[in-house]
Amino acid sequence: MENRHFEYKFKEALKKLNDIELALNESSIVAITDSRGFINHVNDKFCEISKYERHELLGQDHRIINSKHHSSLFFKELWSTIRSGKVWHGEIKNKAKDGSYYWVDTTIVPFLDERGKPYQYVSIRNDITKRKAYEEKIKQMAYYDPLTNLPNRYWLNKQLKKLLLDRESPELLAILFLDLDRFKSINDTLGHHHGDVLLRRVAERLRKCIPSSDFISRHGGDEFILVLHSLKNVEEIEEMTEQIVKEMSLPFYIDGDKVLTSTSVGISLFSKECQQHIIPKDADELIDRLIKQADIAMYVAKRNGRNTYEMSSSSSNERIIKTISMENELKYALERHEFQLVYQPLIDLKTSGVIGAEALIRWNSAKFGTVYPNEFLPILEEVGLIVPIGKWVLEEACKQMKAWTELNSKASKIGVNVSPIQLKSSRFVAEMEQILKKTGLEPHFLELEITESVIQNSQESKKVLNRLRSLGVKVAMDDFGTCYSSLSYLKHLPINTLKIDKSFIDELDEVGKVLVETIIQMGKKLNFDLTAEGIENEEQLQFVTEQGCHIGQGYLFDKPLSPEEMSRLLNGRKIICTERSSLIELFFYGF
Repeated sequence: MENRHFEYKFKEALKKLNDIELALNESSIVAITDSRGFINHVNDKFCEISKYERHELLGQDHRIINSKHHSSLFFKELWSTIRSGKVWHGEIKNKAKDGSYYWVDTTIVPFLDERGKPYQYVSIRNDITKRKAYEEKIKQMAYYDPLTNLPNRYWLNKQLKKLLLDRESPELLAILFLDLDRFKSINDTLGHHHGDVLLRRVAERLRKCIPSSDFISRHGGDEFILVLHSLKNVEEIEEMTEQIVKEMSLPFYIDGDKVLTSTSVGISLFSKECQQHIIPKDADELIDRLIKQADIAMYVAKRNGRNTYEMSSSSSNERIIKTISMENELKYALERHEFQLVYQPLIDLKTSGVIGAEALIRWNSAKFGTVYPNEFLPILEEVGLIVPIGKWVLEEACKQMKAWTELNSKASKIGVNVSPIQLKSSRFVAEMEQILKKTGLEPHFLELEITESVIQNSQESKKVLNRLRSLGVKVAMDDFGTCYSSLSYLKHLPINTLKIDKSFIDELDEVGKVLVETIIQMGKKLNFDLTAEGIENEEQLQFVTEQGCHIGQGYLFDKPLSPEEMSRLLNGRKIICTERSSLIELFFYGF
């Protein structure tokens, strides 16, 4: 009886072991090694996932599937654990025979002899490759920018924190804050597809500019942050920044279009001698401060003409804080009625009569006082307010011109500057038509002033300008000659007037006179009206008049006037005085 009972129990235990083995083989990847780690058993699932035949695995150790993903220290700690008789659990990335990689959740159980020493190890693994891929995708979404595949600001903060707290960190660390110049204009004129491709190309170019040990991230929009910690001194940092600025100014070619941009760079520095004062809870605040300083320095670089870089300093910080404050104020300036138009007279250089005016915007800020266009117009373009405010300018100017025509003044035109971003708007022509209808102004009185940058997208510009011409609106090319561009657009675009830029009139030396004379003669032969901007003295007036320029404007005649002052001038009740050859001449309208 006892023997049969023992035999029954033995068979029952053996069945349980076979059942456990079957369950393990069906659900898990199993391998058994001897005390030295050589494989003496693998199940079918091990062969299936590793792509090796059983005979190829037996007698080998696990280095046959080593992916080189884990460090030697990782495996040293693993072996230290199981040789001490303890169970090890963790995740391992392995490499299959065909070169593919897979992840396994692994438990290694040491089997001990009577002395408590391991004589074999059983490893039970489960395939977690899909889960790891999903985790990697989540990580990619959380820490990487989907457009450029660069790390994002969250990843940047994480890496910077490690770097700042690492006692083995380099002596000097530089944060470069990069912003593409006039990216919004490129995006608005050429389209978002070109803008997206440009950002990817910029990311690729930046990667090639910096050492592999340094890192780059996309901060958002057209902003990038570079962290340089492999360079030894400020001179090397400046040299690399100059190279980056140079590389970014080279043309990009997108779908056959040549796209020109540049970058403004701000730099903040952190030296190791400051590190001793940092504690982990202060690191986040320090990172914010360093990035903010670099951001502010970048704005200073933009204010200094773009396509350059600037080191962070307290004085530059103060200037840019004012700019940021202006951005906030401009968002509400229109509804607070803080904008006004002033009018600079246009003078017929043959008759000395006032024939119209150019409308110029001023910002009478409650916080900053009177602010001139060169200060706030770039901000309006950057923050996307140029379209609604530009529309307001057009309506106000047309309303004022209509009032002058009703007073029977002989003013023949009013000039209004239009941003390339306004022209890109699909509703611009329709809105222009609505404004003319609303104000009752006849279209031929209005002359829209555009810049040469508009012709970067000449086909689209031509369509818009032709539609404006069909309304009867005139077009002037403002700041003519200041941009490098093909003169062929003069033939193909419906332009009525060329406005010679003030910079040419300012420098009437021997070369300057030749340039101005050439522009005037060319314009006359092409039947354009010609306006000389920025006339401030008698010598300039005499020269452009002798060359046959049609219209002049500038402080020699008058400063920009309020609507009331301009009305008095148009009705002949104000005198414009100029001095020529020590004589005083009085210019009345129609005198």
